[in-house]
Amino acid sequence: MRTNYVLIDFESVQVKSLALLGGDQFRVHLFLGPHHAKLPRPLVLAMHEFGERAKYIELDAPGPNALDFHIAYYLGSLAAADPDGFFHVISKDTGFDPLIKHLKSRKIFAARSESIEEMPCLRPAATAPAPANGLDGLVKVAVEDLIKRKAARPRKVATLRSTVAARLGKEADTYLDAVLDALARAGHVAIEGEKVTYHLPSEISGTNGTS
Repeated sequence: MRTNYVLIDFESVQVKSLALLGGDQFRVHLFLGPHHAKLPRPLVLAMHEFGERAKYIELDAPGPNALDFHIAYYLGSLAAADPDGFFHVISKDTGFDPLIKHLKSRKIFAARSESIEEMPCLRPAATAPAPANGLDGLVKVAVEDLIKRKAARPRKVATLRSTVAARLGKEADTYLDAVLDALARAGHVAIEGEKVTYHLPSEISGTNGTS
């Protein structure tokens, strides 16, 4: 399961509850300015219950955009350590948007939301637009691309994810996991640990590579 990193700009959004982030896939980083001497009791208790899955990042001194720079630093560090994660910035500051766009161009999942409730992974499934050609159409596109690659097919999970995401384009933001799940359920790919083997419609490849 993909890890979701939630970086909260407390200067911008005074979050009071983490109830929607109770799953093990969530990691919370709460960024506080030097003037945040008091926090809502439910938030403090929730952070405590998260244990190692939650961290406070406190600034010692104020400064223009100081908290934003700290968030950007931690976002980059986390993305380097876990490029397959999904990185959520909770802030009303649109200044983060160019950074989010850059991360997406690097095939890193990232989004800015003005509240925890608006995070993409927490939106009701019914609100997600259907892919233009349907999920089966996206799976077909991925299969055809993998067939054409022949010996150059990715042999590791991380490389497979980035390869399929690049082929799906903007649809990958919403449907990458669904397409990969469909490939596995159909038997087109088999995953063992970090290794991937293929059983595609037009040919069968069971060779294990190291790329």
